[in-house]
Amino acid sequence: MLRDELPKIITKTVPGPQAAAVIKRRDEAVPSAIHCGYPVVMKRAEGAIIEDVDGNHFLDWIGGVGVLNIGHCHPEVVAAVKEQAGKYFHGMFNVVTHEGYVKLAEKLNSIAPVRGEKKRSYFTNSGAEADENAVKIAKAFTKRPNIIVFSGAFHGRTLLTMSMTAKKAYAKGMGPFPDGVYRAEFPYLYRRSEGMPQEKAIEYYISKFEETFENCSPAEYVAAVVVEPLQGEGGFIPAPIEWVKAIREICDKHGILLIADEVQSGFCRTGRMFATDYWKEAGVQPDIIATAKSIAAGVPLSAIIAREEIMESVQGGVIGGTFGGNALACAASLKTIEIMERDNLAARSCEIGKKVMARYHEWMDKYDVIGDVRGLGGMVGIEFVKDRETKEPASELVGKLVQEMAQHGLLCENAGIHGNVIRFLAPLVISDAQLEAGLKIFEAAIRKCIHYEEKTVNDISA
Repeated sequence: MLRDELPKIITKTVPGPQAAAVIKRRDEAVPSAIHCGYPVVMKRAEGAIIEDVDGNHFLDWIGGVGVLNIGHCHPEVVAAVKEQAGKYFHGMFNVVTHEGYVKLAEKLNSIAPVRGEKKRSYFTNSGAEADENAVKIAKAFTKRPNIIVFSGAFHGRTLLTMSMTAKKAYAKGMGPFPDGVYRAEFPYLYRRSEGMPQEKAIEYYISKFEETFENCSPAEYVAAVVVEPLQGEGGFIPAPIEWVKAIREICDKHGILLIADEVQSGFCRTGRMFATDYWKEAGVQPDIIATAKSIAAGVPLSAIIAREEIMESVQGGVIGGTFGGNALACAASLKTIEIMERDNLAARSCEIGKKVMARYHEWMDKYDVIGDVRGLGGMVGIEFVKDRETKEPASELVGKLVQEMAQHGLLCENAGIHGNVIRFLAPLVISDAQLEAGLKIFEAAIRKCIHYEEKTVNDISA
């Protein structure tokens, strides 16, 4: 079966001739702003393996950018979607009730680690929609106009979420932007001031956050603080739990809601069903969770979960939408969560993460272009630098690594504000043999791209 295969390139060049032809058609038919730097045209995919139209097998460490935690085309999810498709595709939930929506809301209410006993959930289509709706709910509940977000944040490409997103390459030329979005400094501990101890750094970032009430918006006008438990596009940077505790305390002091953007970190990716389960274990909970990506194994769906008093503060007509909670998506999500719980993919995520982190730390001892390794569970980032003392980002090197790995059957993606981090987002159903094959290709690419000539790529990856 394809899901059991290892990466294998059979064409003389990548892309092969058939893939190159489709990519050429793409270049003519699709806006070039929707850029793709990968030489892959999918024919079929299973588990952690993609087969392209030329018969090459690629090991997928991107997973649709965190969408495929249970892998490509899980047979049970395929069966669930087929069964639902035989009944009905769609019924707008504002018009008719379908039980899949209700069952999924009940399930998320029972497992989401948001503050409160009685919870309610509803559904939208994308991570950006989930984040934007979470903000709408917070404003409805608090009757306040402003929000605070963070450096390094990525929340989406709608007008509001472009404003919330830190990296303005995602929003170039799109202003004017909505007012009332203010930014604090995220605790990027690897890049803290030289010589500053970690505990002092936490204190520093807390104080910088509190300064936003003086420099940006008085606390009494702030509806919510929106934070990723582990920044995705920002460079796979975990929010230190002591900092999270402090932010929670500050929010409680001023009547501000704490929103966790779990779009990328949810659904077993970090070693828990939600990354905020780690918060709950430490005695801290968000008021609202916005989540998406791996919620439905590739079918578009996102969710917003909060306690009842928050949800019930929203007036009719403010939330909802035509496709939110589509019947096919709900069927896929219910089966996806069932599989995650039954097969204990959270534990598998921790197991995978330990193996990846251990290998990355071995590489740190061998290659001085690696500056930092970090993550939670199977959500791991490795940061490349030109010099460990100056920490100058090695963005060009990472670009070469991504292309070199793709030529040998491994798909990886960069991250970070400078594009110098490679993220690990492989499906959690990846086999040990596939994981080892990918690690060998990765190290071979490092050696080649930094001009280590002891062995060729083929020698190491054989």
